[in-house]
Amino acid sequence: MLSCVVLAFSLFAGSAAATDPRFPPPLGASDFLPVDPAKAELGRLLFYDKILSGNRNISCGTCHHPRHGTSDGLSLGLGEGGEGLGRARVSTRGRNRVQKRIPRNAPALWNLGAKSIRVLMHDGRISADPVYGNGFNTPAEEWLPDGLQSLLAAQALFPMTSSVEMAGNVGENEIIGASRDRIDLAWPIIAKRVRGLPTYAAGFVAAFDHIMAPEDVQITDIAEALAQFMVQDFTSFDSPFDAYLAGDATALTAQQKAGADLFFGSAGCSGCHAGPLFSDQNFYALGLPAFGPGRARRFDPYVRDVGRMGESDDLSDAYRFRTPMLRNVELTAPYGHNGAFPTLDRMIRHHLDPVASRSAWTPDDLQLPDVSWLAATDFVVQQDRFEMARQARARDIYLRRDLSDQDIAALIAFLSALTGAEARAETSSVPASVPSGLPVDGTNR
Repeated sequence: MLSCVVLAFSLFAGSAAATDPRFPPPLGASDFLPVDPAKAELGRLLFYDKILSGNRNISCGTCHHPRHGTSDGLSLGLGEGGEGLGRARVSTRGRNRVQKRIPRNAPALWNLGAKSIRVLMHDGRISADPVYGNGFNTPAEEWLPDGLQSLLAAQALFPMTSSVEMAGNVGENEIIGASRDRIDLAWPIIAKRVRGLPTYAAGFVAAFDHIMAPEDVQITDIAEALAQFMVQDFTSFDSPFDAYLAGDATALTAQQKAGADLFFGSAGCSGCHAGPLFSDQNFYALGLPAFGPGRARRFDPYVRDVGRMGESDDLSDAYRFRTPMLRNVELTAPYGHNGAFPTLDRMIRHHLDPVASRSAWTPDDLQLPDVSWLAATDFVVQQDRFEMARQARARDIYLRRDLSDQDIAALIAFLSALTGAEARAETSSVPASVPSGLPVDGTNR
């Protein structure tokens, strides 16, 4: 380790470190969508208001809470039918209980307002694309409403129509019923709910120039407010590494500098975790352990997660997932598209030897809420030897890298240097109440 640290100091000492050609360019406010504070504060209320859900029992903030790094701290979360926050979340009982786990790990929301982002979600099913004439390629296809201002605003619409996330189970409410008829039929119902509340009605009229009266409020305006809030509160480039890029040679510890040298050098991490957002926005198969309901193509008859292939319908995309961005990654455990690994140490070691890692993995590694009636199917995919063989063959990381325990510790130290000061301090505020009067998750510690 000493030789590694000495090497790092020789490469990183002084202000020259900030101009190392291997480093990404620094982030700044101009790299992100502009924010109107009035719209953003309206979005804050909506983000934590359960009125956007079919049964009025779950909000965006339930699964994307600042207390959990804008995720939920779970491998696979519980949406509709659950109660509580983070690792304390459990299923309700009776007819409205959880019927299915959310298929994938709740992604963190940091820096999703970056102008350079062209694709969102683990499988990239939401992207900027003119194919349907509305500027976006999404599950709504040509039924996506016109007037959305950003990719992030487009993404904000879809949890509202998902039965396992926010919409509810068939037969429970008008939102899920409408979305099952056609996905875009649910959004006007949600917009009517929101504009029917005087506080929201007045807020939209005040914040949006084109809204003259409450009846003008549309789902695209709600999506824009949500996006503005996320850009305002979840943009993060105040980490020690950012200070280091700005020329503060003391911003990183010796171990963090050693980790940076590995990350941008011989360990090869920056090959995929590239650029200032630490993601090339491409898709790779890592051979993670398989469990849970997964997301398959519409006509697939069995449980599995096909990754990017579910969007592209290209067999070469099977089991590939989007490279995650790494800023504030220290705060967003567990890791992987299904939250298979509880620590960064385990995730890094999986990259070194995915075959051994997959073999040694057990369900004890998971943060998976106990739902007894789902237990029989949580790991049913592992009983399909043909599916397991297909997944084992689909790997874009093949060669073992000879990193020592000290090297891995240095990499983890560097990743911790990507944590922003405001993110670590959880400065994003949760409103004590929302206009609907519904309870707000996470207002009490």
